[in-house]
Amino acid sequence: MLFDAHCHLDFDSFDADRQAVFERAHAVGVSRFMVPGTTRERWGAVLSLGERADVVVALGLHPYFIAQHAAGDLEALEKAVAPGDRLVGIGECGIDARFEATLERQWELFEAQLQLAKRYRLPVIIHCVHADDQVAKRLKQLDLPARGLIHAFGGSPEQARRFVDLGYWLGLGGAVTYDRAKRLHRAVRAIPDDGFVLETDSPDMPLAGRQGQRNEPAHLDETLARVALLRGQDADWVAASAWDNTHRLFRLEAASL
Repeated sequence: MLFDAHCHLDFDSFDADRQAVFERAHAVGVSRFMVPGTTRERWGAVLSLGERADVVVALGLHPYFIAQHAAGDLEALEKAVAPGDRLVGIGECGIDARFEATLERQWELFEAQLQLAKRYRLPVIIHCVHADDQVAKRLKQLDLPARGLIHAFGGSPEQARRFVDLGYWLGLGGAVTYDRAKRLHRAVRAIPDDGFVLETDSPDMPLAGRQGQRNEPAHLDETLARVALLRGQDADWVAASAWDNTHRLFRLEAASL
């Protein structure tokens, strides 16, 4: 069994065939899905998906969509988190250093969401682009009780080890399928069995050979095959490790899903 630890199945690009997307995923063994929120406007769609037995959800304010975040969003996020019975995490949130003009505001929103994750003892789902060292430093300082996921990890073996040593899991997705991703390949080989999960980031992060196409959870088995090849492990072993790790990350009981 496979658990797509990060997929945006609430996005409009799935409106025309969302049920078929789930069916194709189930057909290749993807039986569980984590759908994180990105903007307050989309939280309702995320929560609706969370009513499915095979979906768990989180809510957050994504740095890429910073222009869409408004006053009151953080207060609304805390109100959504406080009941404690619908969400398994805070996110997607984080830092995208490609956008220098908004970095100060990104850090303000990220810090506020980290504090929520600490207060409510929820794992945090982190988008981290060109900011691994800075984010790792802040996570070490905060010592979040439920740790979380470094989504779409693309760093070095040394950065991978630092996050894992802090208690965080690394999300491995379509980037591992590109032959040019040599540094990431070295990191994938070095991550311990209990330090990673598998994800698609659907509809984004397409696999090699699928550039320009919509990504979807049914492609997770291809990422699994490449991760297993890179690690020199049996695919069933890698799948089982990722399945167990995802349940530990989000503090889920497999039998309850």
